[in-house]
Amino acid sequence: MAALRRKFGEDYQVVNTNRATTFTAPVKKKRQRFVEKNGRCNVQHGNLGGETSRYLSDLFTTLVDLKWRWNLLIFILTYTIAWLVMASMWWIIAYIRGDLNHGHDSSYTPCVANVYNFPSAFLFFIETEATIGYGYRYITEKCPEGIILFLFQSLLGSIVDAFLIGCMFIKMSQPKKRAETLMFSQDAVISQRDGKLCLMFRVGNLRNSHMVSAQIRCKLIKSRQTPEGEFLPLDQCELDVGFGTGADQLFLVSPLTICHEINPKSPFFDLSQRSLMNEQFEIVVILEGIVETTGMTCQARTSYTEDEVLWGHRFLPVMSLEEGFFRVDYSQFHSTFEVPTPPYSVKEHEEKNSLPSPLSTPTPALTESHGARRNRVFSVDCINTTEERGRQGGAGGRLPSKLQRMSSSGKEDLQRKVLLLSSQHSEKACSTGDLPLKLQRLTSSPGPETETRLQLKSFKVGFDPMTQSTGNLYQQSLQPTLSPAPVPMHSPLLSTGRRPEDNLPAKLRKMNADR
Repeated sequence: MAALRRKFGEDYQVVNTNRATTFTAPVKKKRQRFVEKNGRCNVQHGNLGGETSRYLSDLFTTLVDLKWRWNLLIFILTYTIAWLVMASMWWIIAYIRGDLNHGHDSSYTPCVANVYNFPSAFLFFIETEATIGYGYRYITEKCPEGIILFLFQSLLGSIVDAFLIGCMFIKMSQPKKRAETLMFSQDAVISQRDGKLCLMFRVGNLRNSHMVSAQIRCKLIKSRQTPEGEFLPLDQCELDVGFGTGADQLFLVSPLTICHEINPKSPFFDLSQRSLMNEQFEIVVILEGIVETTGMTCQARTSYTEDEVLWGHRFLPVMSLEEGFFRVDYSQFHSTFEVPTPPYSVKEHEEKNSLPSPLSTPTPALTESHGARRNRVFSVDCINTTEERGRQGGAGGRLPSKLQRMSSSGKEDLQRKVLLLSSQHSEKACSTGDLPLKLQRLTSSPGPETETRLQLKSFKVGFDPMTQSTGNLYQQSLQPTLSPAPVPMHSPLLSTGRRPEDNLPAKLRKMNADR
């Protein structure tokens, strides 16, 4: 086994082929976080060199930033050393003056009464520093050096007290513990809200005291490479959570869901459900506000890695209406449920919508044939309509004056003028569906004039040269031919046996003969 590992590497594993055992997917290695879930930044500074002296220049902040165990150690050592040093100085004064040899002599006046050794000198300093004043040990008037040392001791003690007690007070009153009662959801979710794909997470306040001027910000931590080839490790990018609309200003009385809209300006514009599995990023959330009770600024932080972003999920509601108040159920604060969400990115969705649908785009061949057929039918119908109007306004079987002027010109003039007539709005109302209906009305109406119009109309619909000349008006390269319209069985054309050309005026018969 050891030889196999040396040959194939440390990742080599023996596969058990027993069917009774179940396969378990390899656990993905947990990668290093930039910011922990509790808000602690996982960054250590090293190789400072000569820059360590900068910490001593700001000693107060350095002591406040230290951990509690180091603060307590410094506090105890500072007072202990100061007491021992000052007690030693009082003992040295007594030793120099010879007070130690005349301790029990009532006729001798020492510098400090009843100081015979070092323990008695230490007790005198403690009584003086703590202003206990038992009255047994005191300074006499015949010791000017003791008076000067007493003044120095008072000043030094005040400075040490102010420094150390101030550090302890600031350390205890720091709003870091207030951030412990600000909750963030364990996971972030991606789903649709108001028809837009959004990245969402939840924040909550466990205390009844409010966070004044609460504001939230989000940073995307992701390594990238610039077009110039420069590699930027842990590059920070701002995520918009409503800065322009004021949605980042929170009224944090109840749990709120913070929403980041994924749009073309978002760094998640091309993020899809599949690409989320291969991405490596970290979203750092920063919540800032003023503590209502102390007036100090508080900041709470957390982060979400790519493994903690759930695609197609939504948070469960935690608010419920009770009798006289609203109740927040924090047991469902981190719970989510799945919702239908498109698996593709916003970029792919916009590209898909921008492409034209193949069903809505007509083919050129169908459009051309449909337009040619429509033009040809309109031309024939418009000629018939013009003829009917001319017969109603004129006398007998004469054609209208427009067609008579057209007949006097050649073939090209006839084609242009018939096209001009077909483009008029009053004559475009004709359609192929009207032709059988008009024929029915013409045949149903009695009288010789109606019979004559029916003969002319049937002839003009079924006359092959006329339909070919009007069909050429659409396109010169096409040579369409309309099939002749069926003539009703009761038409006079079938009953008399005469040729259709006999009913035309002389000019039209001459024109047809020329063709």
